[in-house]
Amino acid sequence: MSTVPFALLRHAPTVWNASHRLQGLTDTPLSAEGEAAARTWRLPPPADGWTRLSSPLQRARRTAELVQPSMPVTVCSALREMSFGVWEGHTIAELRAGIGEEFLAAERKGLDFQPPGGESPRHVMGRIGRWADGIAAAGQSVVAVSHKAAIRALLALATGWDMTGKPPVKLDWRSVHFFVALGGGKVVVERLNVPLESVP
Repeated sequence: MSTVPFALLRHAPTVWNASHRLQGLTDTPLSAEGEAAARTWRLPPPADGWTRLSSPLQRARRTAELVQPSMPVTVCSALREMSFGVWEGHTIAELRAGIGEEFLAAERKGLDFQPPGGESPRHVMGRIGRWADGIAAAGQSVVAVSHKAAIRALLALATGWDMTGKPPVKLDWRSVHFFVALGGGKVVVERLNVPLESVP
């Protein structure tokens, strides 16, 4: 098993992103603005030549198809977003106001924050970690289009962040984030917030 670099980026915007709604596994499409943005994105080297993967959710698949469309895209279920269960479709502000202390207490749990009927970041971190182990075992670099909570879980795995308080690095969601898979459930940060190149 070798150490293998790989990269992730978040899908382009949706209408729910614009209204700050939790999407989770709700299969929302890109907005018109998101489609237009993704058409201008180009991956920086060396990710521009790597195998292309995507979450099965359409907002990620469509983004992967639009970013350098000559490259084939393989769907990988492990890259799906964290499930927010019954809280999907709501904003954080709505949940804080409507549920009150129950929601605030859930937020304070960090990696063990778990919406009713949903996943916790710890579950997602395990799923993403197993996926990264597969990358290390295969020995082939990939670039994957995924989701905010999934990428944050990977950051937690790589840095030891327990998801309480601010993240160790503020992620730019219109950039590419590079990691290295070491195998054995270990991932380290290589470079974060590498700008997506744009075309007119």
